[in-house]
Amino acid sequence: MSLAARIAPLRHVAKNMRVDLDLIAGMIAPGTRVLDIGCGDGTLIAHLFRTKGCDARGIEIDMKEVTRAVARGLPVMQGDADIDLAHYPDGAFDYVVLSRTLQAVGRPRAVLRQMLRIGTRAVVSFPNFGHWLVRWQLLVRGRMPMTPTWDRMWYETPNIHPCTIRDFFDLCHAEGYAVERWLAADEAGHRAPWRRAPWLANLFGEQAVFLLRAKR
Repeated sequence: MSLAARIAPLRHVAKNMRVDLDLIAGMIAPGTRVLDIGCGDGTLIAHLFRTKGCDARGIEIDMKEVTRAVARGLPVMQGDADIDLAHYPDGAFDYVVLSRTLQAVGRPRAVLRQMLRIGTRAVVSFPNFGHWLVRWQLLVRGRMPMTPTWDRMWYETPNIHPCTIRDFFDLCHAEGYAVERWLAADEAGHRAPWRRAPWLANLFGEQAVFLLRAKR
């Protein structure tokens, strides 16, 4: 059975893809090689294969999600971004994707370096800890925030390195990464109109997506 036939059960999922995955897909060129780190059940991989003809594959630390993806015929293997990216050769992919996972890895800087070693470009999405609602809850309630994006109690969350959009810009500058594209959005998919004012995006954007490459 062809891969296209095996991913047919995912078609209804792709229509309701998470906002950041839809935005990420829009940054990836057709027919390219893609590695999706923390790919979950492979929804983005299936979407890229079906709509853009990409050679897409993924790694995922949660074995239950790996099993779901493999059961649908998707090329997903179990792996840990903090450890297993070192096993990939230089330049193996055109794009390496890390969606809402950067804040959950143990060594974010090292993971980004590996991404831009094994891939020509990196696409990174993350929830923005600088959003006004997060700030308001911390200021007024004095408690860790709960929002549609930050949706787990502090003792259940996998997020160990939350950051803001401004933090990520600073990290890219410090590491020498070129930001080719970026945008902020809310959970409903509305894009923030503050491209020329990152501080406003940092205040009103619930999540961000960045397309990076290493400066030559």
